Amino acid sequence: MKHVLVADDDVAMRNLIVEYLTSHAFKVTAVSGSGQLKRVLACEPVDLVVLDFNLGREDGLDIVRNLTIKWDIPIIAISGDRLEEADRVVALELGATDFVSKPFGMREFLARIHVALRRRPISPRAKDRRSFHFSGWTLNLRQRQLISEESDEVKLTAGEFNLLVAFLERPRDVLTREQLLLASRVRGEEVYDRSVDVLILRVRRKLEADPANPRLIKTARGAGYFFDADVGIWTTSASTVVTTTSA
Repeated sequence: MKHVLVADDDVAMRNLIVEYLTSHAFKVTAVSGSGQLKRVLACEPVDLVVLDFNLGREDGLDIVRNLTIKWDIPIIAISGDRLEEADRVVALELGATDFVSKPFGMREFLARIHVALRRRPISPRAKDRRSFHFSGWTLNLRQRQLISEESDEVKLTAGEFNLLVAFLERPRDVLTREQLLLASRVRGEEVYDRSVDVLILRVRRKLEADPANPRLIKTARGAGYFFDADVGIWTTSASTVVTTTSA
């Protein structure tokens, strides 16, 4: 039985979703705020989150961003007033699987849930024991953690994480924007032409001392981007370090 977590502070809407999904053989947990939502996620397995973008004074975009940093789980965002295309685009780029505007038909909503659950892959990195080491930084794939030279954890969204892994697996190779779009997409959602440029900017701000003059992620004009650093790969099972250098 699939477990759906519904976060909506509208009692009537929350009860409607819970009743309908329960009648269609889902286990459903309902909460009214992000604090409760995170507590449920920390305590038990959840297959999908339904998130209202207006949980009191909480910003749905911030909640999506924080969820995708820590949990690899499909998120269907619902909203009755944030209907601008920009809101939908940002939500999807931050990691939401789908965006549904209120009011919506429950049969269509159920179909969207089934699609989101089918899209969810088994993460190929869930058992990946590699860690990448570069310029004082460490990226642990299994724990999905980026650690600075000062041992501080730097939070990454799912898209940022995937983008950085793509660079680290092919240091000094020029990667086209199309390659990076495919590498950074999250759970098969629609991607947008400028998404990679936004992600590049965000990752540079987290890695670079001077993002305007990057030392690590560099632009190959007219071709794409490349990662300009030696990358060491440490695997816990093999207990070895392999240093990759430019050709």
